[in-house]
Amino acid sequence: MATVPGVARSRFVVVGGGIAGVTCAEKLAMDFPSEDIFLVTASPIIKAVTNFKQVSKTLEEFDVEEQPSSLLEQRYPNIKVIHSAVKQLKSDEHKIFTEDGREYTYEKLCLCAGAKPKLIFEGNPYVLGIRDTDSAQAFQKNLARAERIVVVGNGGIALELVYEIEGCEVIWAIKDKAIGNTFFDAGAAEFLIPKLTAEKQETPIECKRTKYTMEGSEKKERAAAASDKLGSALGPDWHEGLQLKGTKEFSHKIHIEILCEVKKIHSQQEFIQLQQNSLAFPKEGKNVEPDEGRAIFSPFSVQWPVYVELTNGKIYGCNFIVSATGVVPNVKPFLDSNNFAIGEDGGLKVDKHMHTSLPDIYAAGDICSAAWEPSPVWHQMRLWTQARQMGWYAAKCMAADASGESVDQDFCFELFAHVTKFFNYKVVVLGKFNAQGLGLDHELMLRCTKGQEYVKVVMQNGRMMGAVLIGETDLEETFENLILNQMDLSAYGEDLLNPDIDIEDYFD
Repeated sequence: MATVPGVARSRFVVVGGGIAGVTCAEKLAMDFPSEDIFLVTASPIIKAVTNFKQVSKTLEEFDVEEQPSSLLEQRYPNIKVIHSAVKQLKSDEHKIFTEDGREYTYEKLCLCAGAKPKLIFEGNPYVLGIRDTDSAQAFQKNLARAERIVVVGNGGIALELVYEIEGCEVIWAIKDKAIGNTFFDAGAAEFLIPKLTAEKQETPIECKRTKYTMEGSEKKERAAAASDKLGSALGPDWHEGLQLKGTKEFSHKIHIEILCEVKKIHSQQEFIQLQQNSLAFPKEGKNVEPDEGRAIFSPFSVQWPVYVELTNGKIYGCNFIVSATGVVPNVKPFLDSNNFAIGEDGGLKVDKHMHTSLPDIYAAGDICSAAWEPSPVWHQMRLWTQARQMGWYAAKCMAADASGESVDQDFCFELFAHVTKFFNYKVVVLGKFNAQGLGLDHELMLRCTKGQEYVKVVMQNGRMMGAVLIGETDLEETFENLILNQMDLSAYGEDLLNPDIDIEDYFD
């Protein structure tokens, strides 16, 4: 690690060692090779983008790799990594103060401190949030001793988690009607559900990221940073290389409770005082049997360590609860005495050049809230792709501003585009894929081949506004072009998704 004096000045300071912060620092380091770029991060491990591939105009694929920050300093000798959390920001003095008692003066500052998990109940030892590598490791350790867990939440991490877990009963509580509501509609959920109950194919796992262990002082540093100083978020392949196996000898055993949330969490003692039965794992078509062998009235039964009461009145005992209910922007360290404009989602509002409301301060990634008038087919989602794009673009804006130049908004904000994997299917979501903000004035067209592909397009006034592609459809580039150029497709009607017509020949 580079030694930086206790009081130091830099033209550019970036806070946060996740994808947005590291991408921002790298871009600045390339654009200003003679300037020292300070990267302030609480963790000695940073997140780097590797194997980057531009799949199409707006779709990109990459791996996220955890690396010791010394590797970043080797690649970019003008990046100086400062291992400490930010204690205070004094925007009127252009200074940040770190927990280790140092102060840094900046000309331009970019805040990329990410987000933290929204825990359903703070401070309960039986509630685990999965956000960074350490919490994923803790989860693996707990799962190895578990017979049953309750998963709460319906986003990307919950979807991957439920699919990957083996040898443990999973009660999955979601507040929506269908799984994966963040990415899918009920039709896509229906398409995916058979994968949840099927036996998983054993595939050798090649872990794309390395977990570095730390010796001595670094380990202490990590421990000191552990509780409230979060590590940066997990990579898109976070579960690879983890043994997500419980104590039982079966593959998948999942029961989904829809349209409900957690009402209360009871300790074993509290539950006994309730004088109620908890439910057994539901058999096919049955849902209300008491938990045999664990009924509370039997003095010989083994109780569960914790009980979850749902808003639908059902109570399930389990070994622990996973809270995967999304994230909240990590703005708290920066708010004291700084009058930032805050978005409805709790993020720092940024304009189309990633400026916050305070002079010379920018923000990118999960911490920020896009407050510009967006393209009709783009919206913000706290995803890896947007963290990388925003970090890179924020650096471009900082550089232009510092040089007194103007910069056009990046093309990546023209169309929402994300490619990922769920239940071992390739998943591509484009534009207003769930008809976000279109009201009732839209229609859906569907094509589905069970177990193979699911294609949905969102149409408005004859123009394509969004699409969901599950499986190897090879339609992403064609649909991307159709959404971007807003061609009137009324004449094609249902033929647009006719598998016997090669649509790419029409439009590519």
